[in-house]
Amino acid sequence: MVEVAGPLTTVQDLGRPGYAHLGVPRSGALDPPALMLGNRLVGNPPSAAGLEITLGPFHAVATHPGTIALTGAAAPLRVGGRPAPINAPVAVRAGDRIEVGRAVSGLRPYLAVAGGLTPPAVLASRSTDVLSQLGPPVIRPGDRLPVGPFSSAPAAVDLAPRPALGGPLSLRISWGPRADWFASAGVLTSAEYRITSESNRVGARLSGPRLSRSDAAAELPSEGIVLGAIQVPADGQPLIFLADHPTTGGYPVIAVVAATDLPQLAQARPGEAVTFLA
Repeated sequence: MVEVAGPLTTVQDLGRPGYAHLGVPRSGALDPPALMLGNRLVGNPPSAAGLEITLGPFHAVATHPGTIALTGAAAPLRVGGRPAPINAPVAVRAGDRIEVGRAVSGLRPYLAVAGGLTPPAVLASRSTDVLSQLGPPVIRPGDRLPVGPFSSAPAAVDLAPRPALGGPLSLRISWGPRADWFASAGVLTSAEYRITSESNRVGARLSGPRLSRSDAAAELPSEGIVLGAIQVPADGQPLIFLADHPTTGGYPVIAVVAATDLPQLAQARPGEAVTFLA
């Protein structure tokens, strides 16, 4: 049973891609490698659902014995009152309190549970979509989280490298369909931006040099939006769309971030620096 849910804790798997034509975002874990690592550590298939914890803390009491693994952002973990390692399988007894502290590096820890979390699936995914309100609701104190049967033994050792968390980010981009709408699109790759506190699962909002349109009065019909698209609203400050992004938008997309760089962006905290490399 959940005792402390933190600022935002949601159930996430690898999402529901393929429904954009119906207006449904892909959702899913913002740091898929972290979730998949946790699943491998506890013996789950890569697509099993776990918890995405934003910053923390998160506390819950286990009602059955099992195995857990905490990956992603570095956060202190205690199980049954004792310190436990991260990025490793940890045995849990019935009645043990699982305590994930506030992340000390990175932003989003992932808690995988042997058997995976099994709330009802919506469009073949158990992911919570905070924009369209699909999937299970945001986790609250008092919630009981259903867990499936164990599928295999947990991993004894894990050697998978994980990127260093914290510090400046350099994100690779491809120029988008509306780069020519901007008088000096090159500002995007020559300037430094900062992640703002308005960022969330929908998108990472940035603050920095303004990106000015060539024709400030031009209007753009709504167009399709993809994961990692960098949209530029009227204030000229870029917004990078993440997993719960809308499927269409009316502001021009200047560029798209490489999909392999998005997990690092998902772990970046407000105030951290971002630069772009074309």
